[in-house]
Amino acid sequence: MKEYHLKTPISAEDIKNIRIGDIVYLEGTLVTCRDVAHRRVVEEGLTLPVDVRDKAILHAGPIVKDHGNNHYEMISVGPTTSMRMEKFEEEFIKETGVRLIVGKGGMGVNTEKGCKEHKAIHLVYPAGNAVYAAEKVEEIVDAQWKDLGMPETLWVNEVKNYGPLIVSIDTLGQNLFEINKIEFNKRKEEEIEKICKEVRFIK
Repeated sequence: MKEYHLKTPISAEDIKNIRIGDIVYLEGTLVTCRDVAHRRVVEEGLTLPVDVRDKAILHAGPIVKDHGNNHYEMISVGPTTSMRMEKFEEEFIKETGVRLIVGKGGMGVNTEKGCKEHKAIHLVYPAGNAVYAAEKVEEIVDAQWKDLGMPETLWVNEVKNYGPLIVSIDTLGQNLFEINKIEFNKRKEEEIEKICKEVRFIK
């Protein structure tokens, strides 16, 4: 396991050696982008009103305080379940050129393909740290698609030392969650076999 500090804009070269299980800390532009924004881009063919090429998105529905005059404060920004974006992510990566996708939990074969073909990575932010994550947001510099409501708005954040982010899918398409699933199932079967031997007297 290695630790990387990335700053946007991020190139394919910057992440080519990063592998699943590595830790990343991010500085620069991180845009919250979840279900409806993905659907608008992929299903409705709309252009994302925020340029995320070579930048990072976060699957999250934050709590934001509006101070007026386009001045916002990030209160809480915990990741939401990334798998909800799975059916959109390959095409979304292709259309937008996003380099880092941050969320909660694993993603599947569509995202694996998108990351491999277009040189992006998916990363997991530890759950339960939404307020701590908000402290890493230095400024909200823009807000787009506010008609979608606070959780689905594209909040454009400037972050510093945002992490730790655990790489779950790398540019080779390797998937940490799927690899671990195979190993955990193997261990499970071995333990079940041991337990069955110990309780075989039970009818």
